[in-house]
Amino acid sequence: MSAPVRSAELGMVHGPVPPPVSVFGKHWPGPLLPPSRRLLGVAAATGVGAAVAIPDGRDGVGWLVTGLLLVGAVLAIGWRPLRPPGELLPHRVAVVETAWMPVAVALSGVAAVRDAGWLVGFCMLAACAAGSLAVAGRSFRSVVRGAVAVPLGALRSPLWVGRGLRAMRRTTGGLRLVASLLVGLGLLAVFGPLLASADPAFGEVLAGLVPTLDGGAVPGWVVRFGLGAAGVVGAGFLLAAPPTAPPPPERVSRLRTVEWGLPVGLLAGLFALYVATTLPSLFGLDAHVRDTSGLTYAEYARSGFWQLLAVTVLSLLVIVLGSRWASPAAPLWTRGLLGALAGLTLVIVASALTRIWLYQQVYGFTLLRLLVLTCELWLGAGFVMMLVSVLRLRPVRYARGMLAAGIGALLALAVLDPERFVAEHNVDRYAATGRIDVEYLSGLSADAVPALQRLPEPLRSCALAPIAARLGPVEEGGWRSTNLSRAGARADLAAATIGTCRMASSGSSRATDD
Repeated sequence: MSAPVRSAELGMVHGPVPPPVSVFGKHWPGPLLPPSRRLLGVAAATGVGAAVAIPDGRDGVGWLVTGLLLVGAVLAIGWRPLRPPGELLPHRVAVVETAWMPVAVALSGVAAVRDAGWLVGFCMLAACAAGSLAVAGRSFRSVVRGAVAVPLGALRSPLWVGRGLRAMRRTTGGLRLVASLLVGLGLLAVFGPLLASADPAFGEVLAGLVPTLDGGAVPGWVVRFGLGAAGVVGAGFLLAAPPTAPPPPERVSRLRTVEWGLPVGLLAGLFALYVATTLPSLFGLDAHVRDTSGLTYAEYARSGFWQLLAVTVLSLLVIVLGSRWASPAAPLWTRGLLGALAGLTLVIVASALTRIWLYQQVYGFTLLRLLVLTCELWLGAGFVMMLVSVLRLRPVRYARGMLAAGIGALLALAVLDPERFVAEHNVDRYAATGRIDVEYLSGLSADAVPALQRLPEPLRSCALAPIAARLGPVEEGGWRSTNLSRAGARADLAAATIGTCRMASSGSSRATDD
């Protein structure tokens, strides 16, 4: 039996308790010791902060505040300089992995500056993945497992937290801490209303911070408290007992060079033949369309884009498998065949990009087309990483690099302001061609308002009236839902006059893809 372990943090002597049987097996059995009072206190405080900050209506600055709270809590329980003697977390957040933390904060901050709900949703999911990777570090060989390690730790932590609460209940210090917290809350309950009634301005601030404890609001506060506390507890569970990463598999190819090189070489030859025979149409743009009888821009872009996109994805898989099966004894063949395949695929990626760009220039930008363009650029970045890896004969973890590139693409989209970008290009296209899809533009978010202000009447009113109706005169949800894009759009709309939409007399036509 293991010898007792004295915990200065818990103030008692206890022995390690075997963790419950885990479906994760021997690589991640879970912590032996219960969580410390420090961890439980930080989790409770973060839960309260999240309950106050997380928006219960429209997305806003509250998500940024919550992200900062979670990062601060993880550093408080996991960074060694901030841990007192006796802390029960043997693992610490490595400096290299904390690079994911500012990324997570930046992603959560998108909710404070952009109104596009789809963009904010993607950024919040990516922020959770980045935060989990910051805590997980290199404990997981799979980047997917690392990206969900903290949520998994939170799901596995209830019994662990129960052990910590029972330990606190058996100590005098724990009871006194709970009593001190209750006294502090009681003092706030007494003096807060008095000060609020003494100064109306302070009363408004306090009303925005203090939860409204009515029957309908309580479930939401409980859920938000649980989300904040679970994030800290999940991180603590992972830091207290990080999994033992299995050793990397030995890279030994059972295939001879000709066995893996023959199919890869045939595919590279096919790509080379395609590039050579279709080079005029790959990058001919306007000249190729004009010189080809019966060919329209829509047919040119549509006829090959989706096929080229499928070729790009499948080629990515072929190169990944080829780099694993390639024999280390034949470096020249590996560089030549896989490098040629990656280089030729990059040409095909460039062809797909030119097609979709030409298509948008002629028929207008939409969010879907812009996202497809971004995905193709992301795949191109993956091929560049693979090409460098193949030429250096140094295998890399493609998934981690691809995830980093994807998160970078999301941040780039947030900086670009995609809905405003789409609106600006469609307004410019209307000035040049007289064609615009007002119905589509009116469905965009407040991000598009500055660009749509440039439209002439009645198109401007037709585009802005639905957006103004969705925005409303004031922001609902208090300071948590504060958003720079919506605030700027309300100011612009308040200073403008929105007239009656009379599309029949505008003379404009809906843009089509014919």
